[in-house]
Amino acid sequence: MVVILKPKTKQEDVNKMVSYIKDMGLDVMVNKGVDCTVLGLLGDTSKIDPDTLMLNVHVDRVMRIAEPFKKASRKFHPDPSVIKVDNVEIGKEGEFTVIAGPCSVESEAQIIDVAQSVKKSGAKMLRGGAFKPRTSPYSFQGLELEGLKLLKEAKEKTGLPIVTEIMSPKMVEIFDKDVDLIQVGARNMQNFDLLKELGNTKKPVLLKRGLSSTIEEWLMSAEYILASGNPNVVLCERGIRTFETYTRNTLDLSAIPAIKRLSHLPVIVDPSHSAGMSWMVEPLSLAAMTVGADGLIVEVHNCPEKAWCDGAQSLDKKQFENMMNKMKAIGVHVGKKI
Repeated sequence: MVVILKPKTKQEDVNKMVSYIKDMGLDVMVNKGVDCTVLGLLGDTSKIDPDTLMLNVHVDRVMRIAEPFKKASRKFHPDPSVIKVDNVEIGKEGEFTVIAGPCSVESEAQIIDVAQSVKKSGAKMLRGGAFKPRTSPYSFQGLELEGLKLLKEAKEKTGLPIVTEIMSPKMVEIFDKDVDLIQVGARNMQNFDLLKELGNTKKPVLLKRGLSSTIEEWLMSAEYILASGNPNVVLCERGIRTFETYTRNTLDLSAIPAIKRLSHLPVIVDPSHSAGMSWMVEPLSLAAMTVGADGLIVEVHNCPEKAWCDGAQSLDKKQFENMMNKMKAIGVHVGKKI
C-alpha cells in the first residue's frame, strides 16, 4: 500500500503519519519526491482501511499495490532513481552511461591499454572479469584476486570506476572495499544468499537478468537487495534464452520501456552477451539508446581474435570508437548525452 501526502506537508506531520502507521504493526519506507512525499507501507496491509487513512488532512491519495515487488515499484518511488557510482551517475536525465572493457582481465598491459582506449572514446566506467562463471569447468576461470588487483591499477591510471562480477557471498567484503559497481551475473540472479549479503552493503549493484527469467522475477531479485537495505541497484538486460539459435541470446528490447513503467530503477543493456557476435553490437547498442535505456555495458578487447574468452562478441578499440561516435550523434536527437 502507498500513501501519497499532499504537497508542502511539513516534516513534523510526515513524522506523525509514519508513527501512526508503525503503531499498526507495519514498516514504512519514506520517499521524498519533487512534489510530494510518498509513504510505502510494508507488511500485511490487507486489514488496513484506505478510507481511515484518508481522514488525515495531509493525505492526498491511498493506493494498494498489486505487484509483489514493493521497493522496486514506481508506485513506491515515483521519481526515477539515479545511482551514483564513484563520480558517475547512472539514470540521470539526459545522460547515457557507457561501461566498456574486456570480458576477462588477462594482464596488466592488456587491461590498462583497453582502459585508456575506452576512456578516450567516451566510456565512463571500466568492466573486466576477474572471477569468471564458465559453463565448462575446464575453461578459463579468470585471474581472480590478481585480476581484481589489475583492475584497481587500471583505475589508478585512468580514473575510471571499475565493474566486475561477484560469484560468492564470501567475497562481498572484498568487493565492497575494492569494486565500484558489483556485477551479479545472469547465473546468480536468483542466488538469494548473495543478494541478501549485497543488500547489507551500500555498494551499487549491477543486477543482470537471468537466462530465462521473467521481468517480474528479475524485479523480485532486485527486491531482495532493496529489502535488505541497499537502494543502489542498476538493472541490466543481457538477452534471454529462447528457441532461436542464430544468436547467443535474444535481446528483449521491450523490457526497457516495461521496466521504466514498472520500476524507478535505472536499466542498461548488454549488447555483447545478447547476440554473441561483434557485428551485432553496434546496431543493438543504437537500438537500446533509442528505446530509453540508461546506458550500455560493452565488451572491448585490444585483440579480440586472441582473447582468452568471448572474443567473438568483443569489439576492438577502433570499432568501439566508431560506435561511440555514432551514438554521440544519435544522442543529440534522442536527448541523451554520452
